[in-house]
Amino acid sequence: MKEVKSSNIHAIGWADGMLKVRFKNGTEYHYYDVPEKAHADLMSAESVGKHFSQHIRGQFKHGKGDNWS
Repeated sequence: MKEVKSSNIHAIGWADGMLKVRFKNGTEYHYYDVPEKAHADLMSAESVGKHFSQHIRGQFKHGKGDNWS
């Protein structure tokens, strides 16, 4: 997990196609089958939150995560 500069997102991680997003309100979500390029584009975006909303949220199967590894 790497902390990011965002008003809504605290940290992001990616491994083997699973994108993990921890929001500042404490909720955590796992997004499945996310290409490495999508993760790289998210991490390098000028606005991480805006990029997440436009390119990740609603585009990939996801579930609420309880624990982080």
